[in-house]
Amino acid sequence: MTLLRKNDDRAIRATGTLEKRSPADQMVQVVLYIIIALLALLCVLPFIYVIAGSFATEKELTERPFFLIPQDVSFNAYSYIFKDGSVFRGLQNSLFVTVVGTAINMFISTTLAYPLSRSYLKGRNGFINMVIVTMLFSGGMIPGYILVMNILHLGNTWWALWLPGAMNAFNMIIIKNYFQSLPNELEEAAIIDGSNDLLTFVRIILPLSAPVLASVALFYAVGHWNSYFNAMMYINDPNMEVMTIVLRRMVFLTNKITEDSTFDWGVAGLPPAKSIKMATTVVATIPMLCIYPFVQKYFTQGLMVGSVKG
Repeated sequence: MTLLRKNDDRAIRATGTLEKRSPADQMVQVVLYIIIALLALLCVLPFIYVIAGSFATEKELTERPFFLIPQDVSFNAYSYIFKDGSVFRGLQNSLFVTVVGTAINMFISTTLAYPLSRSYLKGRNGFINMVIVTMLFSGGMIPGYILVMNILHLGNTWWALWLPGAMNAFNMIIIKNYFQSLPNELEEAAIIDGSNDLLTFVRIILPLSAPVLASVALFYAVGHWNSYFNAMMYINDPNMEVMTIVLRRMVFLTNKITEDSTFDWGVAGLPPAKSIKMATTVVATIPMLCIYPFVQKYFTQGLMVGSVKG
């Protein structure tokens, strides 16, 4: 008993010593917080300026090189980009592509990651190596275009945006490593209770993997929302334009009009070209910013556990 008490006293003293920080350590921590705050501010300020510029007048954009709060608030830029309906159509198409594409990505990634996470799967290492090879080598842009357009005939279809990137190998490996980190006893107990592999996967593995699934789903969703190159190559129907293509068209249109030195945006009754670009950028960015807070709590936990354990 005496020896146990001595050990407890030593542990308490050691814990107390660890909790106490010297003035030098506290100063370093304050400096680190200041640096982090400045870096975060540098990341946020440009976006705040874009939002402010989208509500600014042409005079203010010309006279003030940088501002965070416009003096005279104007909604002309948003009225201009929303009046023809192309932005609403682009948002609707992007939302559809993102939701369905993310569902396809998650279905393929999880159903492949689960069997590869089981050590008893025969040929497991060979399948994993096949997936890793795709991270190092690809067919290239021209063969990919020929495959999608001439062989699969997916031009002007949503499948042209979904199938080429139906699974990301890196994201699948993160999910696989997370599945491997779960205790094997859970699967053994489910089998004893009469569950099969599918029920175990759906009722036990997936609910316990919410952090990594939310993180990877966010990666897939952002990728679909910002997808530009595939949409530009494979989609020619104006009614199927996603938001990034609408943004590109508006930027090119305003640049082309601005190059005409005889054109005066103010005389024509139009908002400034720069304000139009900023407003379109805000409209294209806001939806993803609204989604992030709901998955942020899973973000760090899912990535750290999924990437370290395995």
